Amino acid sequence: MLNRIFRYFVFCMLFLIVEKSFAQQQLPEGFVYIKTVIPTIELEIRYAGNHNFIGKPIEGYTTSKAIITVEAANMLKKIQLELEKKNLGLKIYDAYRPQKAVNHFVKWAKNLNDTINKEEFYPNVKKKNLFKEEYIASRSGHSRGSTVDLTIIDLSSDEKKALDMGSPYDFFGKESWVSNTLLTSKQLQNRAILQEVMRKYNFRNYPKEWWHFTLRSEPYPNTYFNFEIE
Repeated sequence: MLNRIFRYFVFCMLFLIVEKSFAQQQLPEGFVYIKTVIPTIELEIRYAGNHNFIGKPIEGYTTSKAIITVEAANMLKKIQLELEKKNLGLKIYDAYRPQKAVNHFVKWAKNLNDTINKEEFYPNVKKKNLFKEEYIASRSGHSRGSTVDLTIIDLSSDEKKALDMGSPYDFFGKESWVSNTLLTSKQLQNRAILQEVMRKYNFRNYPKEWWHFTLRSEPYPNTYFNFEIE
């Protein structure tokens, strides 16, 4: 009798684990995991770890996966296929971003004493000016699901090294502005490759961040989602 009860208990627990795992894989209609659509794409989801301007994982990022709208994913697939013909590819730093993550950014920005990663990510910008200079905002296009942060990598190298864009990802400053011309000829060329291929497939760039692109005619232009990345 006790053995049957124990086996039943184990069965129920396993069922709940499987059910929870299955539930976590379900996305809202219209969203996909980027890797499902583009298996060859590289991911380096900075906000799921410590290497970002805050210095710790961001709320809403429970795993290093990238989620985006179907429409944006299909366009990124075309970009990836075109770049691969030149031994190049895409690396994603961030895609869909929950509103709770944006709220985390805002809360951090208001704490002027927390500057642990200032030297790496915003050495020339005072933290109190991050809102005024539009590096931090209470709403982000990422939360609408069709905005992506990315770069181009060299597939011919074993390390799949990112092309030199003249400033690191998430560097707050004029060095990252698309209009910045104080770069080497190679850096300017690399930025031009990124700009041209993204523009060709209907993405527009944010002027202060060379890595930040939003799909034109995005499917949810007025909706800011808040489901977790899991």
